[in-house]
Amino acid sequence: MNPDANMVVAPSDHFILYEDVFIQSVKKGLEEAAQNPYLVTLGITPTRPDTGYGYIRYDKNVGTGIHKVLQFTEKPNVEKAEEFLASKEYVWNGGIFIWNVKTAIAAFKKYAPEMYSLFHNGNGYYNTTQEQAFIDSEYPKSPNISIDYAIMEKADNVYTIPADFGWSDLGTWASLYEVAEKKENANVSSNTNLYLEDSANNIIHLPSQKLCVIKGLKDYIVVDEDDVLLIYPKKDEQEIKKVTEILKSNNQNHYL
Repeated sequence: MNPDANMVVAPSDHFILYEDVFIQSVKKGLEEAAQNPYLVTLGITPTRPDTGYGYIRYDKNVGTGIHKVLQFTEKPNVEKAEEFLASKEYVWNGGIFIWNVKTAIAAFKKYAPEMYSLFHNGNGYYNTTQEQAFIDSEYPKSPNISIDYAIMEKADNVYTIPADFGWSDLGTWASLYEVAEKKENANVSSNTNLYLEDSANNIIHLPSQKLCVIKGLKDYIVVDEDDVLLIYPKKDEQEIKKVTEILKSNNQNHYL
């Protein structure tokens, strides 16, 4: 409807602790996108060597508040993640993008021509009563690829605004632990029926009617849900995905 519009693309289920800092960063991104043909991403200041997030390396020596992106790295191993954190040249990729409509369309045309052509054919239907029918028909034909792989990792006009606004995608138990209220000995629990001794830095999720007695447990995830009991070190939580694959291969999907 407005070919000169600037837009923000943001996941709807992420946790933002410092809304004022977030809004300042978004405004900065909109100003840059309006003035320059930049694909802007908000870079999240990392707080730990998390292997579950993508990382963005940026040129910290050039730019004020906004910096050219040098490299994307998807979910590194823990050694690489520790290197990234120590270098102070990396931010987490939170999937929050800001750009001008024309800049975005030009990027799709150049780097994802198949997708561009597919949806360009719908220009006569958008914002009409026929739009939904077109989407229902054509969207399933689109390549199943993320914006990171399709555009951001290929483009040479990607810039990041590093920011620390208390972000979490709440996609892992460790990320939930980071933002949740800590109780005695930095334990996080949704259950008050607990008896903990010499236990710290755990996240414990149990049915409300169940009593839990734990001694000598540190830095663990404990989840009792229906017919599954999970007890796993927090630092190894990315390995849980391997367990789910094993369950799938053994036709045990009912546990997932």
